[in-house]
Amino acid sequence: MMDASEAGAWSWWPAPAKLNLFLHITGRRADGYHLLQTVFRLLDWGDRIGLRLRSDGQILRIGDSVAGVAPEQDLAVRAARVLQQATDCGQGAEIRVDKQVPAGGGFGGGSSDAATVLVVLNRLWKTGLSVDALAELGLALGADVPVFVRGHNAWAEGVGERLTPITLPPAWYLLVDPGVHVPTAALFRSERLTRDTPAVIIGDFASGALTGNAFEPVLRALEPAVEAAFQLLAQVGTPRLTGSGSGCFVEYPTRDAAQQALESLPKMLQARVVAGVDRSPLLDALDAMDV
Repeated sequence: MMDASEAGAWSWWPAPAKLNLFLHITGRRADGYHLLQTVFRLLDWGDRIGLRLRSDGQILRIGDSVAGVAPEQDLAVRAARVLQQATDCGQGAEIRVDKQVPAGGGFGGGSSDAATVLVVLNRLWKTGLSVDALAELGLALGADVPVFVRGHNAWAEGVGERLTPITLPPAWYLLVDPGVHVPTAALFRSERLTRDTPAVIIGDFASGALTGNAFEPVLRALEPAVEAAFQLLAQVGTPRLTGSGSGCFVEYPTRDAAQQALESLPKMLQARVVAGVDRSPLLDALDAMDV
């Protein structure tokens, strides 16, 4: 990684993806936001964010990110501007997004990109915000951003912002991207969506009783590609849906088991094996910067 303190130098930072190991909707707030319970699992795979500092205060995206997303709507760009405004910082930055995580898959790519920009520019600009303050800024950008800011697996409640760190056993995941992107708002309007699941506790998850996702029946009925992915994955394990996206996964106790399952699937599937991690690779990269 290049030294970002050098004028004109790019530095590159991980923006890890996540899985929701289960997801329940337990109600709705007065403002219309849905209340949920979930477990976030961070992965050793994700996007990469390139940052180069500017002294003129401009925030620029260099190159493309998600197809069709203009720079002013890009979460990475918005995160830099939010931090700049919150701290009255006169510095700027150029941002490159090396996009590996598919948009709309429920893997948290955009939220993780935003979190990486917040956390790293807070360090590079020397704006000095605490992790709690950065998480609060991130929440205004998206409900998943705080878990990436904090960088640890978590039990989540509220709209996803009330986080309790959780220890998870080692696991590997076979991921499939069916290649469809359904707007979250459309899913929340569906009559198939269960919005009143009784609240549970962490102990219920620890017992292995919680694996369902409230959006699964909605997406399987709405998108033939998601149903097809579930049917294929059911041949090699118990498939699950992540987040409110179309991404599906099966969990395995070893990398070899996950790889064997991958090799048995049709080659045309967009599939990969990734590992769950205890701690965000972003935190490791920040630690290495301080050495």
